[in-house]
Amino acid sequence: MPYVAVSALSHPGLLRERNEDSLVAGPWTLCATVTENPQTLVFPLGTPLVVAVADGLGGHPSGDVASSLVARRIASVGSLLTGEDLVRDALVACNRAVHEAASDEGGELTGMGTTVAGVVVLPGSALVFNVGDSRVYAASPDGLRQVSVDDSPPLEPGRRTTSLVTQCLGGSVGYHAVHPHVTTAPLTPGERYLICTDGLSDPVTTDVLDAVMREHDDVRAAFELWKCAIAAGGPDNITLAVVRVTDDGGTDESPAGSGS
Repeated sequence: MPYVAVSALSHPGLLRERNEDSLVAGPWTLCATVTENPQTLVFPLGTPLVVAVADGLGGHPSGDVASSLVARRIASVGSLLTGEDLVRDALVACNRAVHEAASDEGGELTGMGTTVAGVVVLPGSALVFNVGDSRVYAASPDGLRQVSVDDSPPLEPGRRTTSLVTQCLGGSVGYHAVHPHVTTAPLTPGERYLICTDGLSDPVTTDVLDAVMREHDDVRAAFELWKCAIAAGGPDNITLAVVRVTDDGGTDESPAGSGS
C-alpha cells in the first residue's frame, strides 16, 4: 500500500528564549514546543494529507499563539483540501482567524502574525502553498529546488537572506488581506519534499541543504539539517519536515496517530 512518511523536528535554536514555530502533519500538531530528535509519522496515501510549518513573527507579540492557531486550523481541515482553491480559501480563513483572535484579547495580541508553508499530498500530485518566507523544497535526483515563493523584499547587495516579509497571516493592526501562493506539482513515488522555517533556510545555504538531502535517509536528513542550522549559530527557531511518498508498503515505522 502506498504511504507518506513525515520526519519532523522543531527546536528553539541557540539564541531564542522560546520556540514560536508550529508544525502540522495530518491531524497531528506540534505547537511551540521542542523535539530533541526527529519524530516520524506514516500515513496511507489517499486522503489529502497536509504537512506544514508556521513561523510566528519575531519581534511581534505572541508569535507562538499565531503559529499554533494556524497549525491547528490547517490540521482540522487538511483532509478536505483536494484542490488549489480550497487551499487558498483555507489560508485566507486562517488569516482572518489570526486577526480576529488578536482583536479579541483586549490589545494584548495586537499585531501577532505568522508565516506558513507546506504541501497537501494527494495521489499523483502535491499542492504546494505558502504565505511569507517559510519554504518548501522539492528533492529529486536532479537536486533540490525551491517550489514555494518567498514573500520578501528585494535583497540588498551582498545579502543572501532577509528577515523581512511582505505578507503573512495576521501581523498588522486591522485586517489586511493576503494572496497565498498555491501551485500543483506532479508527484511520483520516491520524491521527497523539505518544508522548513527560515531558522533553517536563512543560516544554511541551498547547496548544503541539497548535499544533506542527497546523502541521508529521511530521519537522518532531518537530524543533520538541524545540526547544520545549529552549527551556523542557531540564530532562530528551527522547524522542518522531510516528506516522502513511496509505493512500497513495507516499513518499520509506527502508524501515525493524532496529537497536539
